[in-house]
Amino acid sequence: MKLDNTRALVVFSGGQDSTTCLFWAKRHFREVVALSFVYGQNHVHEVDLAEDIAREAGVEFHRMDVSFIGQLSRNALTDHTLAMDQEKPAAAPPNTFVPGRNLFFLATAAVFARERGIRHLVTGVSQTDYSGYPDCRDSFVRSLNVTLNLAMDEQFVVHTPLMWLDKAETWALADELGVFDLVRHRTLTCYNGIPGDGCGHCPACHLRREGLETYLRQREARTEHHEART
Repeated sequence: MKLDNTRALVVFSGGQDSTTCLFWAKRHFREVVALSFVYGQNHVHEVDLAEDIAREAGVEFHRMDVSFIGQLSRNALTDHTLAMDQEKPAAAPPNTFVPGRNLFFLATAAVFARERGIRHLVTGVSQTDYSGYPDCRDSFVRSLNVTLNLAMDEQFVVHTPLMWLDKAETWALADELGVFDLVRHRTLTCYNGIPGDGCGHCPACHLRREGLETYLRQREARTEHHEART
């Protein structure tokens, strides 16, 4: 089947990264579809926020129950009795790592997209700020892209707009796309399920806040430099 350059499917959690990718996709593709997953995550409210954001963005939204993912392993994102690691362990991924999550998400998204004639998949993974999660690395995505094409005899293209961006650069992209305030106040990145700036304590909040503070300093410096020159 001929590759359709006008349509894309975004794996959309309602967090900072995937929301930035949603609006990146809207800029690059004529039609965008969003797919969110319920996988037993403690912060499942993110999916409701994702639906609200997609609706306001004029994007077709779907949610899919893949709760089996959360039942395959014990991790802090699906087991509320497990205290999450605040720092990455030296010899292993943190216990917020859900083994196979992005593998299952992208494989499921590819099948979902194939049935709708969509060949472009967009995901917000990043190797720069990958938090020790092996399934956020470029080598994994490239390998899976090949596997998906072989498995279904198709020509999928997996886009990773944030792959080489740190969190400050991701905030910059959201600002450039005109959705800085939306991403800052209405997305849910916090592992404890608090939208916006979140709980301020979990690893996801730490990473998000550090990137935000860095970007705001950079933006202020640019503004001061511009004003000084004019």
